[in-house]
Amino acid sequence: MKAAILNADGIALIEVDEPTPGVHEMLVEVRACGLNRADLLITQGAFHGHTGGAGTRLGMEWSGTVVEIGTAVQGFAIGDRIMCSGVGGWAEFAVCDWRRASLIPADNMTFEQAASLPVALNTMHDALITNGHLQNGESVMIQGASSGVGIIALQIAKKMGAGQTIASSTNASRRARLGAFGADLVVDSRDPAWVNQVLEATGGKGVDLLVDQISGYVANQNMAATALKGRIVNVGRLGGMKGEFNFDLHALRRINYIGVTFRTRTIEEVHAINLAMQADLWPLVEAGDIMMPEAQNFALDEVQEALEHMNDNKHFGKITLTVA
Repeated sequence: MKAAILNADGIALIEVDEPTPGVHEMLVEVRACGLNRADLLITQGAFHGHTGGAGTRLGMEWSGTVVEIGTAVQGFAIGDRIMCSGVGGWAEFAVCDWRRASLIPADNMTFEQAASLPVALNTMHDALITNGHLQNGESVMIQGASSGVGIIALQIAKKMGAGQTIASSTNASRRARLGAFGADLVVDSRDPAWVNQVLEATGGKGVDLLVDQISGYVANQNMAATALKGRIVNVGRLGGMKGEFNFDLHALRRINYIGVTFRTRTIEEVHAINLAMQADLWPLVEAGDIMMPEAQNFALDEVQEALEHMNDNKHFGKITLTVA
C-alpha cells in the first residue's frame, strides 16, 4: 500500500506493508484525511508528543471504512464508515484504536467532511465544556478563530449556550467570514486596540471564558480582556511557545488559567473525551448545525502541495486529502 512517510529528504509517498490491527484496533481503508498544524510541524522536524522523526508514518486524522477489527473492539463492525484520529492516517490503509473513533453520523456526509472533524470536535468540546466549564449566557472569546479548530469552537460555543461570542484573526478576509459561524465581534489580535474593543463590547467586564490558540504575544492581553474570576484555556501556541507573563495581573483578576493537550492523555482519557463530545454534539453534527468549511482538497499524491498550502496560512477551514 502507499503511505506518506517522513524521511531525511522530506515527505515520500512510498509502498509499505499494510498495518495489522492489535486487539483494540481497527484496520481502516482510508478514503480521506485531514491536515492539522501538528502534521505540518512534524514535517518541519518537530515532534508531536512521541510522534516525529525520520520513518514516521504521517497523518493524525482520517476517515474510511472498517475492513478488520481486533478482538477487544467494541461498538464497531466491518463495513462501518468511521472517522478517527491516531498516527499514520495519510495512507491507503491505517489502524486506529476504537476508542479514538466515531461512526460517521450522517449518510450524506462525505468522507472528506468526516475527516475534517475528529480533532476539532474533541479538542474544542474538551476546551469549552469540560475544562472551560461554559455556562449558559456567558461571553466567550476564541483566539485564532479562523483556523479549522477555531471555526468549530465558535459553533460549539453558540450551540452550547454562549451569549456574546468574540473571535480573533489576523487576516482581514478571514475576519469578514467569521460572523457566519457565530462570531458577534471579530478583532485583530495584532491590533493593540483589540483588548479595548473586547472590554467595550462586554461593558467593561471582559469575557468569562477565553480559549487561546495563539499564546506567545497575546498572553498578557488575554488576561486584560478576561473578566474577574474568568477562565483562560490554553489550547495552542501559534504565536509562540514563550512570552511575557504578568503574574500580578493574573492574580489581580483571579483568573483560572488552564493548559490542555492530548499528548499526555491516556487512551482511556481520550475515550472519555470522545464519548462526552458525542453526547453533546452528535445531533448537531448530524443535522449540519456544526460543520467545517472545506478550504481545499488535494489527492494523496499531492500531499506536499497540500502542506505547502497550509504553510502559506491563507486557507479558511480545513485542508483535506482524498485517497483514491
